[in-house]
Amino acid sequence: MERHLVAFVRAPRLGTVKTRLAAGIGTCAAWSFYRRTASRVLRPLLTDRRWQSWLAVTPDAAATGRCPWPNASRVIRQGPGNLGDRMARVMTVLPPGPVVIIGVDAPDLAPAHVEQAFRALGECDTVFGPSADGGYWLVGLRRRPRILEIFAGVRWSTEHAFDDTIANLPAAAKTAMLDELIDIDDVEALEHWRLAQIKIRN
Repeated sequence: MERHLVAFVRAPRLGTVKTRLAAGIGTCAAWSFYRRTASRVLRPLLTDRRWQSWLAVTPDAAATGRCPWPNASRVIRQGPGNLGDRMARVMTVLPPGPVVIIGVDAPDLAPAHVEQAFRALGECDTVFGPSADGGYWLVGLRRRPRILEIFAGVRWSTEHAFDDTIANLPAAAKTAMLDELIDIDDVEALEHWRLAQIKIRN
């Protein structure tokens, strides 16, 4: 069974991406940041032969247009509903094999993280990459012997998203955790990440 990496992306249209970040740095700067970060994250992932890569795009109409990340193997629609509805749908419709879903808001996300997630799914039912804001930058499901339903009732875009998802896991589910990364959705997270980069360089 093939490994499936799915990157959830929003069509990079001015005024529709990183709206919380835009409230602090302006619409154009937020749009530019999104395009740069998405390219930084996706470029090495979409060309990695260790998995089949997919782009799950919103809005749906953008899935049929010119893809701004041309190395994507396959482009699919996210479909309607909240984030949980859309991730659950992807987990259901893809061909057999483990599925790892990522966003493109964590600039430090690298192929090594994705490989670690797939390795974890060799033994675990689920894997998470938690973020400092109470959400997560990666979630993966083994999808056998069945697909776990873990996204219902989650308070998305809040500090409760990770805890709500964990609460949905069956008691017997085996879960792996990756390193915490900074997921950048607002100015505070952006400054936190920039300070972390300065510390690394020094």
